[in-house]
Amino acid sequence: MKQIVFGFLFFTSLVSFSQKLKKNDKLVIAAIQQHVQFLADDKLEGRRTGTNGEKLASEYIINQFKTNGLQPRGDKGTYIQEFEVNDGKTINPSTHLLINTEELKCEKDFFPMVYSACTSVEATVTPALQESNSPWFYDVKELMEENKNNPHFDLPAALYEKAGTLMKQGATALFVYNSTSTDDGIKYNKKDKSAALNIPVLYITNEARKKIMPDESSTYDIKIKVDISEKKRWGHNVVGFIDNGAATTVVLGAHYDHLGYGEDGNSRNTGTPAIHNGADDNASGTAALLELSKLIPGSKLKSNNYLFIAFSGEELGLYGSKHFTDNPTVDLKKVNYMVNMDMVGRLNDSSKITVGGYGTSPYWGELFSFVKDKNLTVKFDSSGTGPSDHTSFYRKDIPVLFFFTGTHSDYHKPSDDADKINYMGEFNVVKYIYKVIEETNTRGKLAFTKTREQQMVRSSFTVSLGIMPDYTYAGSGVRVDGVSEGKLAQRLGIKPGDVITQLGDIKFTDVTSYMQALGKFKKGDSSKVKLKRGTRELEFDVIF
Repeated sequence: MKQIVFGFLFFTSLVSFSQKLKKNDKLVIAAIQQHVQFLADDKLEGRRTGTNGEKLASEYIINQFKTNGLQPRGDKGTYIQEFEVNDGKTINPSTHLLINTEELKCEKDFFPMVYSACTSVEATVTPALQESNSPWFYDVKELMEENKNNPHFDLPAALYEKAGTLMKQGATALFVYNSTSTDDGIKYNKKDKSAALNIPVLYITNEARKKIMPDESSTYDIKIKVDISEKKRWGHNVVGFIDNGAATTVVLGAHYDHLGYGEDGNSRNTGTPAIHNGADDNASGTAALLELSKLIPGSKLKSNNYLFIAFSGEELGLYGSKHFTDNPTVDLKKVNYMVNMDMVGRLNDSSKITVGGYGTSPYWGELFSFVKDKNLTVKFDSSGTGPSDHTSFYRKDIPVLFFFTGTHSDYHKPSDDADKINYMGEFNVVKYIYKVIEETNTRGKLAFTKTREQQMVRSSFTVSLGIMPDYTYAGSGVRVDGVSEGKLAQRLGIKPGDVITQLGDIKFTDVTSYMQALGKFKKGDSSKVKLKRGTRELEFDVIF
């Protein structure tokens, strides 16, 4: 029903513009819609890197590139450039625990901690004795009681430290259990990068322990084998090329991967796992890339070659673009500049778009002084770095531009769907980008300049307020565009529209300096947050 209603609304919007738009313009808008609806369909299951959904998306992009006349420029004469993704550590089937003659079920009755040594141990044990040079048993109830009044207590971190201490005291293996009815939250964390200990460390459920080892003063024969290994998956960039025989090449890019069901821990969804269709992030940018790959080949833009790259692995930390720039299929020294399109589908009522990378070439200032679009209000950000794929090219001393229509409440949630895309707005963005590319056609190779370093949003800060900044805000400070449910900002009473100006003694003027300020705090720190709400100035006490 949603698609039928949306289709009707889209059709009526086209009719209302029928007197203003050329026939080809309408075709471009319809094509953008087609691309987004395919890429953001449930059958692609969120286009998570290394999944069948990513494969379906890559095949769609390849077909578009072929139709548009692009040559393959991936690996071995194909459109695909494959790269490896570390997917954490996996428990292998050979892992087992035998107590007397009872085989316990891995991941039901027990599991190894991710920092457990991969080894085998056989021993005869009396749990109550805790004898040196034998397996020991440890009840996490002890740690939980010691820290019951500490709101910042991190049990998994404390357990890792305790396991290391018990190892040094003589344990040859460690069985961890919880004798209380309180949920301890301990689980197998495949992404945990704690250094491996020299002994097996296994978590055993209290129910299994009491059933199989009912008397702690009795003796039990134990056989342990832990087998944990690195798990890999493979991502796939899609690369197409227009060879004009030119001395320089312009790179146009957009990531096409998204979050799947949120398995990688980068979702803002607080409910049941669900498909993250990523219509704006980044089916919108991919749709823009595909339409530019259709418009440019038949144009008069022949002074550059054009390389079109649909990146995967961006949501994991720029995996695909970093792999490409480390393993380029064209000479990076001949790359003129790179254009990145990430989330260009939600142009709001004020028609604001941010263009990042403004400071990466002295030419950008000249170009944007006369390249205008009455349908767009443009905000410029000088930095060549940021949380998207242009950063990988900037790191190679290549001028970049980053087009972005801003975050919203659906960002990294299952609700980022195709019916929320502003297709007319995205059409205007595509026209604007084309105009920029057109103006560079006869300028030769652009000079590169270094810019300030913008903190990557995905960096592992130890604290967070739980806000979404409004990247289009032109004033001083950080305007709150959204507040994450259950996070610190919501508990403090911070609201969308508030402008945060200071953390503790640190004042900031924009998102970059705000991120830098956050990086100076750690869990447990007390501070103050200052903000403006309309004409009022408010101050909140905060404990991170």
